[in-house]
Amino acid sequence: MARLHEYQGKALLKEQGIEVPEGRAVRTPEEAADVARELNGPVVLKVQAWTTSRKAQGGVVFVDSPEEAQTHAANLLGMTFGNFPVTEVLVEQIIDIKNELFVSLSIDDAAQAPILLLDFQGGSGIEERADQVVRMPIDVIDGLSLDDLRNHLQASTIEASFHDDLVKAIQGICEIAKKYEARSVEVNPLVTTNDGRVVAADCRLTIDDYAVFRHPELGIEIARELDHPATELERLAYDLEQADHRGTFYFAQLPTAGAENTNGIIGFHGAGGGGSMMSMDAVTNVGFTLANFCDTSGNPSAAKVYRAARVILAQPDLVGYFGSGSGVASQEQFWSAYGLAKAFIEMNIEIPVVVRLGGNSEDRAVDILHDACADLPATIEGYKKDDTPQACAERFKTLVEQAGASNATMSRSVPDFVGCSDAYSFEIEGGQVWIDHEACDANSAQQIVDLSNDLLKLDDEGKPVLAISDDDIAKKDSELIALEIETRRAGIPYVFVDLAIVGLD
Repeated sequence: MARLHEYQGKALLKEQGIEVPEGRAVRTPEEAADVARELNGPVVLKVQAWTTSRKAQGGVVFVDSPEEAQTHAANLLGMTFGNFPVTEVLVEQIIDIKNELFVSLSIDDAAQAPILLLDFQGGSGIEERADQVVRMPIDVIDGLSLDDLRNHLQASTIEASFHDDLVKAIQGICEIAKKYEARSVEVNPLVTTNDGRVVAADCRLTIDDYAVFRHPELGIEIARELDHPATELERLAYDLEQADHRGTFYFAQLPTAGAENTNGIIGFHGAGGGGSMMSMDAVTNVGFTLANFCDTSGNPSAAKVYRAARVILAQPDLVGYFGSGSGVASQEQFWSAYGLAKAFIEMNIEIPVVVRLGGNSEDRAVDILHDACADLPATIEGYKKDDTPQACAERFKTLVEQAGASNATMSRSVPDFVGCSDAYSFEIEGGQVWIDHEACDANSAQQIVDLSNDLLKLDDEGKPVLAISDDDIAKKDSELIALEIETRRAGIPYVFVDLAIVGLD
């Protein structure tokens, strides 16, 4: 589920005619002082972070003056929640609250219908009052029963003078959920005030991932559930995923601060949800902290796996790279091996790698990985389905301890013939292929053609050139990556697929 910040959800409430506190989100301490000055009274500052219990973690502060607002905003903007920095703070007027209500609309997956939850106390501690929460099913055609809602309000201790406005506000919350295809809209609390108003004092709203593309006005960057605003690498990875629908590439960065007695931060590369979770447990059980979660499954292309590995390796302070999935993946694992090998070679990887490539063609996949990466500075080891995640994690721990390395000095390199005028090249989707004609003698040129699976042929001068049209070669990135790796294994590394990644290269 794609999340919105509190201030973004409140903007939608306001559009629907539901009153919200005056104020706005700021990104600097000076802006916070300006807003406090405009509101001309006590204000509350709230970090905009996708987490509960912000107040308990010091993320909510009440102040009386613009100067205090500026000072506390500086502190709040210096905080991290889940190891991710706070970039926005909501500054708004303080409300004189009379009553608090908990209002939450969500999708009941079992009933395949929306349901409204109401609690007439509201505020914190809702979990402990579950038996007091009213459950109101919402008809997908007719909507919420306003008569039932009025009956529940009449049975509460809230004064009757507020009932009409509360009905209108709750009905508006339901309309927002329908309009924006929300999985959940939570207003906690929806309050009545001592001067007779009904105000949404807080708002948490999530949009169905599959509906995000229909609502560009919401400005959601990544149509996936994250517990923090998207990082630069997550945005980059999401763009890469959207550009290539051959298989899945899911990437999320994880909090790494505060890990005690860790053996180091590592990059994690899974394949298949359940197997990846088991593998994550195995590697954390031997003392490592995961920098990320990544899943490439569903028959990913070699190009997609290559790009995923590059994104993982772009994270700082890694001491190793651990890959392991289900072990019985119904996908040809040699494609993943080609993509991984290419990434490790380009980065001249210096940190140890353990990858469990269990599944179809696992023998071939492990052979490719070992052969292609044999000359790299780091130890690269591939394993198969009969090798358990626990055994792989123990071996990984040993390799990391022996290496004592990090990725701090690693950078991408390309062969010298890339970009040379005497090299042969052609474009493909997302990149360019280079062949070192000058290095090719008759024997190596024929080998390259033989390894190309009919993508290349010899020209009149006996050099490898395209054997198919520009349109047909455009989508052959994975096959060309395979050719690059196979020519390297054959000792004739004269082919290079340049898939430079914008934002990394």
